Order: sequence, then structure tokens, then C-alpha cells
Amino acid sequence: MITVAWDVDDVLNDLMLLWLQDRWLPEHPQYHINFEDIIENPPHKILNCTLEEYLNSLDSFRQSSKYHDMPANFEVLSWFKNHGYKARHIALTAVPLRCAGYCAEWVLRNFGQWIRTFHFVPSLRQGEKIPQYEINKIDYLRWLGKVDILVEDKEEIIRQAQDMGIKGILISRPWNKAVLSLEEALEEIDTVNK
Repeated sequence: MITVAWDVDDVLNDLMLLWLQDRWLPEHPQYHINFEDIIENPPHKILNCTLEEYLNSLDSFRQSSKYHDMPANFEVLSWFKNHGYKARHIALTAVPLRCAGYCAEWVLRNFGQWIRTFHFVPSLRQGEKIPQYEINKIDYLRWLGKVDILVEDKEEIIRQAQDMGIKGILISRPWNKAVLSLEEALEEIDTVNK
């Protein structure tokens, strides 16, 4: 049985979209930005703010009831209901330590029937001093050594995973150049798993 690693935010859910609509824009009414305008991730330059201001806002959202109540991506959840039993699934995300528990709880509550383990590489925040075992997801995948497919929204991570022999499936977001629709991308998992 193959193992599929799933990025969490902006793959299993629509974090950037919901954060932008529910947190950033209401707090910054002077900006007229649509989700489609977020062509860089992180988007702090597009938002005309510092990276730290963006990260603090995003982390605050992750710790709120809005994140807790955020729905799973409907198409991804539907795929799991129909095909999830065909492979092993793990979550692999880059999230700050202070938000990892919120993220893990969200994953297990929404996808725990299929995703049985939660892995994260801490995204360091200013002033945070924690042991760093791996620098990024690729280091973690190399250490783990058991993943066949990575489902992710960042092109560079997909490229690096593919260099390691892991099948990369890029989920279309405004900040990447994915050519497949979400439905087509999810069908790619089934193609590998035959």
C-alpha cells in the first residue's frame, strides 16, 4: 500500500482564502485584494506589510475559533470518502510550534478516518528557540523515507520531492503554476496507486 503525505493548509483546507476574507481584509479595509491576487506565498509584499505582521495575523487566525470551525476542502474530503481507503495517509505541514496542536486537532477531526499520523516541521517565529531536527519538509521526508506521493501547494517543495523520487502532486493555488484542476490532481493519486 502506498503512503501519501498531505500538506494541510491550502490543500486539505482553504486557509489563505478564509484568513484573507475573515481576518486580514476586515482588519485592513483600505486594501482591495482578492484571493486571486495572492500570487506569492508568503504574500506580505502583496499585502504591503512586513513578513512578521503577516505571520502574526495568520498565527492568530490559526489559534481562533474561525480556524477550528474551518471546513475541509469539499473536493478533497469527497476524494477521501471515495478513495481514501486505497492508501496510507499522513499529514506533513510546516506550522509554528504554538499552532501545531490546533492544526493537528483540525486534521484529525476532519480527516482522522484516513490520516492517522500528523507530522510537522516547525516554522520558526521571531524569538523562538526550539531544537531543529529538520530544516524543511524535504529534510523530513528524507528522514522518514516512507512516502510515495506528496500532495502540496508549493512548487519548490514538489520539485525537491520529485528529485528524491517521490511523486509530487501540485494543488492549484494563485501562487503556483499548477496545470491540473483539483479533480485532475486528485485523480493522479489513483493513477499511481494502481
